[in-house]
Formats: sequence, structure tokens, C-alpha cells
Amino acid sequence: MLKTGAEIFAESLLKENVKVVFGIPGGQVLPIFDKIYDYRNKIRFVLTRHEQGAGHMADGYARSTGEVGVCLVTSGPGATNLTTALATANMDSIPMVAFTGQVATSLIGNDAFQEADTTGITRPVTKHNFLVKDVKELAKTIHEAFYIAKTGRQGPVLVDIPVDIQRAVTEFEYPETVDIRSYKPVYTGHAGQIKKAAELINSAKQPLLYVGGGIISSNASLELLKLAEKIHTPVTTTLLAIGCFPPNHPLNLYMPGMHGNYAANLAFQNCDLIIAIGARFDDRVTGKLTAFAPKAKIIHIDIDPTSISKNVFVNIPVVGDAKSIITELLKYVKKKNNKEWLKKISEWQKTNPFSYKKDSKLRPQYVIDKISQITKGEAIVVTEVGQNQMWAAQYYKPKFPRHFLSSGGLGTMGYGFPAAIGAKIANPKKIVIDIAGDGSIQMNIQELATAVLNNINVKIVILNNACLGMVRQWQELFYKRRYSAVCLSKPDGCLAMDASAKRPAAMIPDFVKLAESYGAVGIRITKKEDVESTLINALKIDKTVIMDFIVEEEENVLPMVPAGSALDEIITSLA
Repeated sequence: MLKTGAEIFAESLLKENVKVVFGIPGGQVLPIFDKIYDYRNKIRFVLTRHEQGAGHMADGYARSTGEVGVCLVTSGPGATNLTTALATANMDSIPMVAFTGQVATSLIGNDAFQEADTTGITRPVTKHNFLVKDVKELAKTIHEAFYIAKTGRQGPVLVDIPVDIQRAVTEFEYPETVDIRSYKPVYTGHAGQIKKAAELINSAKQPLLYVGGGIISSNASLELLKLAEKIHTPVTTTLLAIGCFPPNHPLNLYMPGMHGNYAANLAFQNCDLIIAIGARFDDRVTGKLTAFAPKAKIIHIDIDPTSISKNVFVNIPVVGDAKSIITELLKYVKKKNNKEWLKKISEWQKTNPFSYKKDSKLRPQYVIDKISQITKGEAIVVTEVGQNQMWAAQYYKPKFPRHFLSSGGLGTMGYGFPAAIGAKIANPKKIVIDIAGDGSIQMNIQELATAVLNNINVKIVILNNACLGMVRQWQELFYKRRYSAVCLSKPDGCLAMDASAKRPAAMIPDFVKLAESYGAVGIRITKKEDVESTLINALKIDKTVIMDFIVEEEENVLPMVPAGSALDEIITSLA
């Protein structure tokens, strides 16, 4: 049957079982949007207020489900606005397919109205991208885009569709299979390498499991638990792996790195074997590379061969899917008892656990502690970026994988709120909370309209310290408290050297009034004793709620490994 490109687009999404698309229309995607009108009972379209918001919503949808997130925007500024969201997903290996409109093929390269070289701009920040030049290739291209996004090391794929291709007509036939000669992901690990890894594990005296987001992408949490318990080995989880291992399990060492657990960092520096699975040894974990894990041999299991030995030398590489390889590894590793090693780690943990002052002041860590207790770790928590993100990573204890979503590699301020909207749409029965700073939340605050008008019941917790908190912390520790351009409450400086200086009475913005102006609920909390009751009551409200917690301005995220320092050169206190 003959169909237009726009019809082929919609039918192809149905073939890929797409339920939700996020985005904004524009001139170069009007044929597609006209056809979306006919498919509105089959595919839900969520109109966002910014293209970056659309991309982050698709990202949150994907992270919380494991399914491919989808967004659709127009050409030129629509595509360029989307670029930050694509880079965010690409750094964190999140499966997304983004569709952009483009000027007619005859106008490409002529500086036409709202033309941009979307292919060139997005190539560095996507797993792959396509420019469709023939309507006969459209269905095949869309099928390949979804296949590439969700296989191998997952990531965002962009499909740029010129407006004349959307109007053109051809026979519609959706391919059943994909065969890309240059793209053949490896899932099954090499048997010999797996056996070598098992031998090294069996002989290790002080082994350490270091797992990243690949465990969650592979749905390998259960296999990881079996492996850790069989070889009796502590587990460190990167920011993107939080939730993949039971929070109260005695082998859980939590997050390592710059703001990681003290015991986890010392474990890296004293272990004799690192078993890395689905992690990439990024700089925030390793600290000073030349001083990283000086006593350890390394096994690295990853589906992406280019990640292995990229940052650190690896003794035994194993390329493949984490779930498949762990399953095979379990056949060869012996049951172990690393009692003495775990005793040493336990002593480090007792010396410097995650902690904060338990006084009458309203401290951000206390707020997150209460969220964890009240929700029992069963809520999906999404974070913005900065101090709020690190406190959430330290004090929120999710019970399940895909219940802690955060921009890890790119560190995108403004990620959390739209990603929370995407996660809530994907998980309507789950409590979804965005933990934000008063700086990050303003990056995509316009999506309040999207949440309210679509009855998306997301809770926003703002840890309001009147400044760009993480930048301020670095300026305090490394720039002699010369607070330059970090104050969000007044234009001419911040937190004067005079400790008696108080925050200005006028709050800009007034988040309570802002929430109300959008039709949401706004609550301001200034006292510690009101935290628990506010959270409990807010979770009962069937509307979008902003909770503005006025927290201590100069509270710092600790522990901290200064940039360029070794993991054991860790600051645990400023007293």
C-alpha cells in the first residue's frame, strides 16, 4: 500500500511498540504532526516547553523502563536545543531515538530558514545518526535506529527527516530483521577469557567488585548478587549503578570516588583484584590515575571493547553482555570466604561513614534521609546536578534498579525535572521525586506547564542554599572563599566573608508563588521539625508539588577527594 513518509513514520513507531513521544512541533515536521493527529489514540504525544526538556523526558522514560525513549522536534533551533539531551544520554549509554525535521533536500546546504547541519552537530554526541534522503529508505532507517539504540552499548540515535521526504509517497514495508555489516555487537564472552578471570578471582585475597551502569542496562542485578555472595566480595557501585545491589546488604560499599564512601575508596587502594563490570573507570571514580589501585590486577567485563583499557591497563579483558558473562563466570568461580578482608573494610567504614551534624539546623542530608525512610527506598528518585546530586547518591537508598536516575557523565544541570516527568509517565503508579538545587531546577523550570497540564504527579524537592552550591564549595575549599558569580539571591556577591551576613529576605524566584502560577502546589520549609510531616503530606497530594527547603548555605558534600588527588587523599572533615 502506498503511504507518505509521515504515515510511514507513524506506522514504524507502532511496529517498534512506541507508546509515548515527547517533543514540540515546528515548520519542518508539520506533515508528521498532521499524521500524529490521526494516531493520537495509539501513540501518546507529550507537548513539552523546550526541546531539551523533551530529550530529558525521553531519557528518564528509557532509564526507568529499559525501553527506548523517543522524542520529536523540528529543524534548526529545535535540533540544536535537543543536543544537550543527546549528549547526556550518550555519555550515560541510554537508549533513545530522536527524530528531527529538516529543510527540503533541495535546500540542504543553502542556509535555508531554520536550517542547521543536524548530522554534523549531533554526530559527536550520538551513538549514530541518519539523514534520510529517499522515502524508500525511511522505514528501514527507523528500524535500524531502534536496533542500534537498544543493542550493544546502548545510546541515542538521531534520524533527520527532510520535510519533502515526509510528504513523498512509496510502498510501505517494514523490515523484519536488521543486518548491518559493520555493526555486530558481541554478547557472549570468550570462554577462555572467562576461565582466566575465574582463576584470578579464585586466587585473590582482597578482591573488589566495581560495577557501573552496564549492570542495570543488562538487567544483571540478580546475577551480580549471586556472584558477590559466592565469592564473598564487597561491591562498589558507580553513580549510574546505584540501586543495582541491595542497599542494606553487608557487602554493599556504595559509591566510590570523589564524593564516594571512605571505605570504598580505601578498598580500591588496598585490594589485590578489581572485577570491573559495566563501568568505565572515569576520572571521578579513579582520582589520580597514576596512584589508582596500586596493588590490584584488573578484570574488565564490558560490552563495549573500546572502553576496555581506555583509562587503566587491564589484565584480563572480557567483551560481552554483563548478564551473560556473570552467568558463565558463576560456573567457574569457587565459593570463598574473605573474612579478614571484609573485617578490614568494616573498620574503615566505622571510622568514616557517611555522616552529617545532627543538630537543630535544616541540613540537606537530613531531608534526603527522611525521603529514603518515608518511601522505604521504593520511590524513583531523579536528581539534578551538583551538591543535591551527591547528597542524594549518599543518603537515598533505592531498593531496586532503575530507581535512581542521574546525569553522570555529562553532569547536566536541568536534567532532573524533565527526566522525572518521563519516568512518571512510564511508571504512573510509582512515587517519582526530583531532588534539585535552586540553581539546577531553574534550567528547565518551564516544564512545570508540561507536568501540570498533563496531570503528571511529580514531587520536586529543592535544597535551596541560595547559590550554585557545588561551585561555591570548590571556591570555599580551593579559592579562599572568594565567592565569584555563585549567588542566586543577589547580583553583587554572595555569602559575605562576614559570617553574620544573612540571606536577603527577597527570594528570587519565590518557588512557592512560581509553583502556584503554573497551577502546582508550592510549600516552603524553614524548620527541621517540619520536614517529615511536609514530605508525608506532599506525597498524598495528587498534583505536582514543589517543596522549597531553605537549607544551610555553606553545607558541604563530604567526603571529598580533591581533583588530581589519589583516592586515599580524601577529605572527611573541615573541622
